[in-house]
Amino acid sequence: MKKKNDIREAVALEYDPDQGVPVVTAAGKGKTAERIIEAAREHAVPIHEDPGLAHVLNTLGIGDEIPPELYNVVAQILIYVADLDSKAEGGQKTKQNILQNLSN
Repeated sequence: MKKKNDIREAVALEYDPDQGVPVVTAAGKGKTAERIIEAAREHAVPIHEDPGLAHVLNTLGIGDEIPPELYNVVAQILIYVADLDSKAEGGQKTKQNILQNLSN
């Protein structure tokens, strides 16, 4: 259950398989987090809610790569998003491709 004093946090990530590692493109708390979430919804960007991960990612700066210790958890989110994209496009994107790109 969310406590009354909890402040919402949000982080936007960009993942380019050619770059290999996701980077932070937006991060914030409170009203800034709400604006990030609103912008994602307006642009049909999938949203994954994980307050703990958002809190950790909020310690990074804009343009920072996610640290190696977060590769697995972020890869699972990317796999989920790739699956959504794949279904929408009628194509196939695999878990192995994403994990392989992150490990290179």
